[in-house]
Amino acid sequence: MTDFTANDHAMMARALRLAERGIYTTRPNPMVGCVIAQGDEVVGEGWHQRQGGPHAEVFALEQAGDRAKGATAYVTLEPCAHTGSTGPCADALVAAGVARVVAAMRDPFPEVDGKGFDRLRAAGIAVESGLMEAQAEALNRGFLSRVRRGRPWLRIKLGCSLDGRTAMANGDSKWITGEAARADVMRWRARSGAILTGSGTVLADDPQLTVRFHDDTEFAPPLRVVLDTGLATIARGKVREGDAPTLYLHAPDAKPPREFAAERAPVALRDGELDLEAVLALLAARGINEVQVETGATLAGAFLRAGLVDELLFYMAPVLLGERARPLFDGLRIEQMAQRMQLRTVETRRVGDDLRLLLQPQPAVADA
Repeated sequence: MTDFTANDHAMMARALRLAERGIYTTRPNPMVGCVIAQGDEVVGEGWHQRQGGPHAEVFALEQAGDRAKGATAYVTLEPCAHTGSTGPCADALVAAGVARVVAAMRDPFPEVDGKGFDRLRAAGIAVESGLMEAQAEALNRGFLSRVRRGRPWLRIKLGCSLDGRTAMANGDSKWITGEAARADVMRWRARSGAILTGSGTVLADDPQLTVRFHDDTEFAPPLRVVLDTGLATIARGKVREGDAPTLYLHAPDAKPPREFAAERAPVALRDGELDLEAVLALLAARGINEVQVETGATLAGAFLRAGLVDELLFYMAPVLLGERARPLFDGLRIEQMAQRMQLRTVETRRVGDDLRLLLQPQPAVADA
């Protein structure tokens, strides 16, 4: 195992912070940062800013110029070795004469997957990998999920009361959480490749499902996805308004009217409902790295029962709605304590007057 120095850690931490700047604009590509250093002096740095644009290494090498020769390049992901919309970054590092490359992790994308490291080593460059790998994996969890598992990383966002209720019995849910929480949701939407909801939510709330920032933050509008088995929501307008694209996923035998102009795609059924695994596979094929689900208890419960939820984003307001209000999830069928679903707390943070919880479902463990 490589013994990385304190300076190595500091430089990689800097590269990871740079990578995160592309959180709203790089998809479907991963976020990548690069720092080029002579000892503890940074001579060049950059990050992948948007799909189709130069990669992080290119920006860093341009800034470093001749000082890249003999330097160490710190990159958050293995340099690419193939030609896509830009040339191979491994070749650029070789041409610049860097002496050492330290990567946080190997790139599992089939066209890279070790080939970048091989090309660097063949040119006599020292290559080390694994520095701050866990942080790099967390940063690009959506991209890695799509490449490794063939499905996007799935997050369910819910606003709830202290007693775990999401709306009154009549469906009224505006607003359980405060303005600060609603603004925070926009940042989570903006990092997502798709925002997914169900036909019931469209009929009840007619949501926009768009990113609405109050400043000039650049972002690529996420795809709005509506699961609508029979295309019952086509008369609803807000989910198709604005610049964000919309995709309707429906049963194979659904018959849209002639004037239905929105993009749509059929999905196989399972037990009379859209096959959720097939839904995610379809979105992965479209290059979607992260899906944020914003829906009611029925569809949220279905994703949870299917074991397809990677994280839960709860905004908990300091209010009580009572036992007649609507629950977070339907259909979990938990009848005994031994069947309880265990969640790992990833992060807790106060957002305005509300509490934000980021949780990850854990594998079931039988009681001793």
